[in-house]
Amino acid sequence: MANPSPGYSITLRVQAPASVSSTAELAAAVGRVGAAVTALDVVESRPDALIVDVTCNTTNADHGAQVQEALGALADVAVLHTSDRTFLMHLGGKLEIVPKVPLRNRDDLSRAYTPGVARVCLAIAERPEDARNLTVKRNTIAVVTDGSAVLGLGNIGPAAALPVMEGKAALFKQFADVDAWPVCLDTQDTDEIVKIVKAIAPVYGGVNLEDIAAPRCFEIEARLREELDIPVFHDDQHGTAIVTLAALQNALRVVGKRLADARIVVSGVGAAGSAIIQLLKAEGAEHIVAAGRSGIIHAGEQYDDEHRRWLAANTNAHGVTGSLADALVGADVFIGVSAPNVIGEAEVRSMAADAIVFAMANPDPEIDPVLATRHAAVVATGRSDFPNQINNVLAFPGFFRGLLDAHAVDITPAMLVAAADAIARRVSDDELHASYIIPSVFDPLVAGDVAAAVAAAAHADAEAAEQRDLARSAA
Repeated sequence: MANPSPGYSITLRVQAPASVSSTAELAAAVGRVGAAVTALDVVESRPDALIVDVTCNTTNADHGAQVQEALGALADVAVLHTSDRTFLMHLGGKLEIVPKVPLRNRDDLSRAYTPGVARVCLAIAERPEDARNLTVKRNTIAVVTDGSAVLGLGNIGPAAALPVMEGKAALFKQFADVDAWPVCLDTQDTDEIVKIVKAIAPVYGGVNLEDIAAPRCFEIEARLREELDIPVFHDDQHGTAIVTLAALQNALRVVGKRLADARIVVSGVGAAGSAIIQLLKAEGAEHIVAAGRSGIIHAGEQYDDEHRRWLAANTNAHGVTGSLADALVGADVFIGVSAPNVIGEAEVRSMAADAIVFAMANPDPEIDPVLATRHAAVVATGRSDFPNQINNVLAFPGFFRGLLDAHAVDITPAMLVAAADAIARRVSDDELHASYIIPSVFDPLVAGDVAAAVAAAAHADAEAAEQRDLARSAA
């Protein structure tokens, strides 16, 4: 199923004969081994030879080696050097700190630093809440990980997780002008993580937990939410749930079904699957069956962890048992946040008419989307090279923009639903069809719409809380 991807883009500098057909022969050789040429640049032209940079997308590192061999096999062609464009992008990291104020002379320095800065310090010491307005706290979040569940790579540790956290911080800035900084912790002890994040919290206006393995991630998030006065958001849970709900709302519109009536099967009962189920239930979904590695979660089974016990008590009202394949018979919706190739054509064929398949495992989905489209009415993945990419970038930048703008101290289900509704509404009735149920991550209006919706929900929650406090006081 693998297609050439920009994630495996390489540039090969080759020496070729000084012939009018040389570049065409280079492109043809790349095409014969299934790679996609994206650029051909003649960097030097000599009487006897051309130096050409051949840039192409491949499917993996081995495929890149095949391209190199194919070019080297051409007559009078030599591959001089091969560069991996992804590694080149990451050289030196993807972030830097840039001052927001001028530091041109002694006058600027005296106000930005000593002695003038002391006045600001004393003001904050007297009124700690002023830190939100007088420091980076106003617009800065921590992207916190312990490296235990990084993308689809597993427990690779904090240093190896850093490129992902850098990327996350860059996305926050690019899409919502939120300043974010990676905080990769060299511990996977729950108590210690909570202690460290609490200790660094004064710097930040919010915390984005990232790539922390379940079930520890649930406890870490719950404890930090309870003990901090800034919002704590686990993107693997809630970001995924938001974009999934948004996509499902529109997919159901395409096939003319209602969320309350739809039979939904969720494959994967970790952080993402649990959060999706909770948000779908909050929005009115009544028929959800969850399946993990050992099969369908049901009330007749005893589970060791509180997380699965909750799923057993709050899903699968009809007590369905068996395998994932058993759960899919007659189902309207499949939501996969699990592992590659856990279902096939037969399972999709067994679903109800006008079925919806969200195969979101990355980089390889639960089923080849090309196969799924033979039997399902709407198919979505987490990949950028297929239609309907369900991507957290649609949610988390705008979500934190709204939280920071509203000076929110917590996150509520109403905010999650508001964000999902804002994303779904970016696809108009005229645009909506089976291959366009979710906007592009590059839609410039998405983050602003999400931010406005989240901020409005935060203000409404704050007003409701104030009214409750007044009512209790009056009583």
